[in-house]
Amino acid sequence: MFLIKRINSNKTNIIKGLYTSFFFSAFIYLSLFEIEFKLLHTLLALLAIYHFLRVPRQALFMAGFFVGILWFYWVGFSFTYYELAYLIPLVILGFALFYGFLFFACTIIDNIIFRSLALIGLSFLEPFGFNWFNPELLFVHSYFDIDKLSFMLIVLSMAMVTQFRLIALIPLVFAVQFGTPTMITSKLDIAMPQLEIAQEQKWKRSNLNKIIELNLTLIDNAIWEDKELIILPETTLPLLLNQNDVLLDKLKEKSFYIEIVLGSLFKEGELYHNSTYHFSQGKMSVANKVVLVPFGEAVPLPEVLRNFINDTFYNGAKDYTRATAPTDFNIKGESFRNAICYETTTHEIFENLNGVKQMISISNNAWFTPSIEPVLQKLLMKYYARLYGVTIYAVANGSENAIITP
Repeated sequence: MFLIKRINSNKTNIIKGLYTSFFFSAFIYLSLFEIEFKLLHTLLALLAIYHFLRVPRQALFMAGFFVGILWFYWVGFSFTYYELAYLIPLVILGFALFYGFLFFACTIIDNIIFRSLALIGLSFLEPFGFNWFNPELLFVHSYFDIDKLSFMLIVLSMAMVTQFRLIALIPLVFAVQFGTPTMITSKLDIAMPQLEIAQEQKWKRSNLNKIIELNLTLIDNAIWEDKELIILPETTLPLLLNQNDVLLDKLKEKSFYIEIVLGSLFKEGELYHNSTYHFSQGKMSVANKVVLVPFGEAVPLPEVLRNFINDTFYNGAKDYTRATAPTDFNIKGESFRNAICYETTTHEIFENLNGVKQMISISNNAWFTPSIEPVLQKLLMKYYARLYGVTIYAVANGSENAIITP
């Protein structure tokens, strides 16, 4: 009899954890199918918070376990291109267990006050600099604001609702986003071509000339269409561009007819940068990436461990070097903050905007497609666009381009 009860209890906890994780993840998969009905997003997000605060401890572990999978199953996909595809299941399991134990840690003191504080604490947590699990994201397409105070008020309301009923809804009123955010969009006629170059083809030397010609043709087409600015994706030119004088001269020549912003690599001495190049009136400026992808572009561990990981998994490749501060481009009198892929989803790239209200974000999502990674990235961009009142011109290889407004 005890064994039967134990088995039933485990099943119940798994089921409760599973539906809690569904509430926590619904906004991603609804967005995948472009379902942005505010009432639905609001109700599901509130249910996620409500159940996080109330399901049994074991069920909360299962909720975190499934959240780790539903949010981040795609992270290991890039290992395919390092001939490490066999590690993908281990990466998925690692994320599942990490978030399972993280959720379970929120019940060390198993009462609703501690859980509420722990949930708020999760919104500040960035393990190894990876910040893509952000519970405030649940409310990006809701009626609520997405700042920290609003999130705290929502958690407070859900903590009070069973005991105080309607009175508990009062904090929600103060979390509602009233009015429309101020929005600035460029007056420039911008070309944002859609590129779909498979990752396994992108860095093959035999494809380099074709890729270069494709990019030059896209620039010529934009000139023919009288566009004022063309934006091309991260590493759209898969080479050390600053060491290719012939190609640089071609781009500088074309920049007399159109402003060009594109991604490529930059070598400075023995240091390598993931960079954005801006060509204007025959001149070139370069913005190096500030925030590097943890374990993708830089290993955030002590040198001994960093070297071991690079030697073991990345064929001895060195980390990229980060810039010390963000760069702003002046394009025909308009200021644009530069951002490259992952850094568009961090607070750091939005620091010291000094009135800049537009951002150019270039990405290469072919590492992870097909998956929900581009959807989660755009939701994070929407979050930061709303938080900082910035319009983001997002151009990617391997996923849909977008203009993301506050």
